[in-house]
Amino acid sequence: MRDAVGAVGSVLLLGGRSEIGAAVAERLVRGGARRVVLAARGDAGTGEVARRLRAAGADEVRWLEFDAARPDTHAAVVDGAVELLGDLDAVVDAFGVLGDQAAFEDDPAAAAEAAAANYTGHVSAGLAVARRLREQGHGTLVVLSSVAGVRVRRANFVYGSAKAGLDGFAQGLGDALHGTGARVLLVRPGYVPTRMSAHVAPAPFPATAGQVAEAVAEGLRTGAETVWVPRRLRLLFAGMRALPRPLWRRLPR
Repeated sequence: MRDAVGAVGSVLLLGGRSEIGAAVAERLVRGGARRVVLAARGDAGTGEVARRLRAAGADEVRWLEFDAARPDTHAAVVDGAVELLGDLDAVVDAFGVLGDQAAFEDDPAAAAEAAAANYTGHVSAGLAVARRLREQGHGTLVVLSSVAGVRVRRANFVYGSAKAGLDGFAQGLGDALHGTGARVLLVRPGYVPTRMSAHVAPAPFPATAGQVAEAVAEGLRTGAETVWVPRRLRLLFAGMRALPRPLWRRLPR
């Protein structure tokens, strides 16, 4: 449960090795969260995240098996997290893959697998989380989307189209939860340099994982529905949405 001043006490991180997700969890721990569950496929690499969280002040960090490609198991993962944490104050939905557009065009099956990890896995996990949050009458599902889904570019249209679907799903789920005490916080970062994005050319107005984490913490505190990181991207993409398609196609790959 949140404490008397509304601080998050428990965190479930779906995508326990995500650099951005780990930064968000660490920021929430520094803000008062004391119990964290890292949900990931296998526990390799989660030990370092757990050490960071304990160093930041977490009393308890546990691991659960979670496979984005196994939607039939997602409800059980949420149930398992509830057994370990009790009420879920914040669930950070941070799993996914970036991949390479050229490789996807050469391997449609790999493209479909990546699209499933970036969209359909979030649908099953998100609905399972929402059911629990609705039952307990509070809690926030933090969905890490991307500006890549706001208007899909040819340079990464497999990834961008999946993020567009996730973005729409998160908005619809937030509307469905309105009035229940539970809510969705949709996060739209721009380019963030991480291991996953190491092969991608840097984009204008980059953000760090720490900046995303700060934005999430602020969004949770203020009750925001959507945050952009950095904030200036909101105005930039308002203009990009209005670009005629022939001009949009000319953007650098």
